[in-house]
Amino acid sequence: MGYGADAAKRAGGSGRIDLRSDTVSHPTPEMRRAMASAEVGDDVFEDDPTVIELEERAADLLGKEAGLFVASGTMGNLVSVMAHVPRGGEIITPAEGHIPNDEAANYAVVAGAGLRPVH
Repeated sequence: MGYGADAAKRAGGSGRIDLRSDTVSHPTPEMRRAMASAEVGDDVFEDDPTVIELEERAADLLGKEAGLFVASGTMGNLVSVMAHVPRGGEIITPAEGHIPNDEAANYAVVAGAGLRPVH
């Protein structure tokens, strides 16, 4: 079974964009050109103008003081948990949710937080 815009088109849909993972979404030629021509720096030293622009744009869109670019959704979830849940605390989450089913050990090992899945 295929996913993404191609599968939606085959099913007579409008061609939805599937952003679940970089394994199911693929950059368009325009996106590849933008990546190849992007001004780059070293994000570790906070001097990558493209990352800085992305973080500032995200902060502006959400009305926040600052934005933070992370390498994956898993990392984003973990950073968020570490900012809001003290070590030894619990994450209350839907039992069928992404965190308990796909990322459970990360939170105990890295953040020292337990999961409390609810039904």
